[in-house]
Amino acid sequence: MDQIADMLTKIRNSQAVQKKTVSIPFSNLKYNIAKTLEKEGFIDYCKKRGKKIKKIIIGLKYENRKPKINEIKRISKPGRRIYLGSKNIYSPKSGHGILILSTPKGILTSREAKRMKSGGEVMCELW
Repeated sequence: MDQIADMLTKIRNSQAVQKKTVSIPFSNLKYNIAKTLEKEGFIDYCKKRGKKIKKIIIGLKYENRKPKINEIKRISKPGRRIYLGSKNIYSPKSGHGILILSTPKGILTSREAKRMKSGGEVMCELW
């Protein structure tokens, strides 16, 4: 089962019913993706919780009762990995969205990866 797709689906479904927070099982990759979403202003906060069973608590963000994330989509899947070189990185929705990439320098947005001239696996896109 694809853990990243499950995380994105939980965020999407929670925003559809106007929940304030969503809880997902912990992994370092999911936590780094959530931290990137927080840094870009798509979510309010993300916190690690629990000692034995760790979870990530994500605070969802809304503007005028509409979710801050209009759409979030998984690009690279376990059956088909998608990689982009630094010259081929694009900005979805004519620059209004971002790509989240897993690069040798860590989890980066499309803007950061272009600036650092680092390509990698495209995890997801959102706007």
